[in-house]
Amino acid sequence: MTVLVDPPTWAAHGRWWSHLASDASDAELHAFAVRVGVPRRAFDRDHYDVPAEAYAAVVAAGADPVSSRELVARLSAAGLRRRRATAPGRRRPGQLLLRPRRLRPGDAAAVVAASGPVLPERLERGLDVLRGWGLRVRLLPHVLGRHRQLAHLAGTDAERASDLQAAWTDPATAVVWCARGGYGAHRVVDLLDWTAMAAAGPRLLVGFSDVTALHEAVAGRLGTVSVHGPVVTSLGDAPDACRAGVRSLLFDPDGVRDLFAGVALRRLVGGSGAGVLTGGNLRVLTASAGTALRRSAGGGIAVLEDVGEPAYRVDAMLTQLLRTGWFDGVRGIVAGAFTAGDVPDGEPGGPDRCGGSGWSGEAVQGVLRDRLGDLGVPVVAGAPVGHVPDNRPVPLGVEAVLDADAGTLRLRGPALA
Repeated sequence: MTVLVDPPTWAAHGRWWSHLASDASDAELHAFAVRVGVPRRAFDRDHYDVPAEAYAAVVAAGADPVSSRELVARLSAAGLRRRRATAPGRRRPGQLLLRPRRLRPGDAAAVVAASGPVLPERLERGLDVLRGWGLRVRLLPHVLGRHRQLAHLAGTDAERASDLQAAWTDPATAVVWCARGGYGAHRVVDLLDWTAMAAAGPRLLVGFSDVTALHEAVAGRLGTVSVHGPVVTSLGDAPDACRAGVRSLLFDPDGVRDLFAGVALRRLVGGSGAGVLTGGNLRVLTASAGTALRRSAGGGIAVLEDVGEPAYRVDAMLTQLLRTGWFDGVRGIVAGAFTAGDVPDGEPGGPDRCGGSGWSGEAVQGVLRDRLGDLGVPVVAGAPVGHVPDNRPVPLGVEAVLDADAGTLRLRGPALA
């Protein structure tokens, strides 16, 4: 038995904690934790957090009591010590996230449908783009699936979760690319084995709209950068400039600093601010309120978009996020596209591709100014993000500077390693 436990001398959440670890293997550690009843959610990078009242039981079950210094030394000597800066794991809102590596020709792209059903012809056009970039495409089994009772879902929750987890934990996968948005990602996040996904190492996740639920989960559970950008079914119909921007960010991130080059963002509230990029689809973010995976915009620059929502519903969602404290400590706000749509994205036939009627006009702009203007941070509108032809990619979890007076949003460093 090489399971170790240090004394309960770590204070957090009003309690004292020990660290439970193994200097032999993670497999041994997880097996021991199961045997003594320590839940998987207590695992953090290379150890389990164990409350003081469970310390005696853990020792009685066979864990070797050692000092904190010895525990760290033995993990380091075994090559099992994983520092927070270099390992997937939980990170607070506003913290920089771990950057996956950039893509290279020959990398494997795993395509999943975590939300709504996918049209085969649109999927194939998008796959042609990925293949044209030199990526090896792997379709997961339920990409073209259909739920038998719920027409708005691409297969059952278990099927969609299984595909996503298999894609993420496959050692060959470099990027997990969502086939489309729609609705359904919130239904799968609690079915995933986040410990196994963390052990697989950093992966890129790409998608937008309903994929916001997965972006939140990847940031909160794995602490890794993901890319809010076109889904696969968007790529085939996207303009050349949109596709070129996505390819540049993913394959040549050193050359990408001005995220919206050539577009002057409209100032709603002046000033400048720096923070970690966060956000996504407004409706999905609002649906996260009160859940375990809810992440606030504190310390960040929030990028928001939506489709098919009239001004009064945008008002209601912003008000809810304000009341729940989601905007507390935000450093800046970038409003992307709020496009019109006869059917909301996620319903059968809803608009989830790069398209739509563009910025919805003065009504939504007035709501944004009214609801967000008193936060004391810069606010801009008109960013090419969301359900528009030129849906620019936004790397979530990296630091950027918003200058509302100049109308720019610039990265402080490369989005990917």
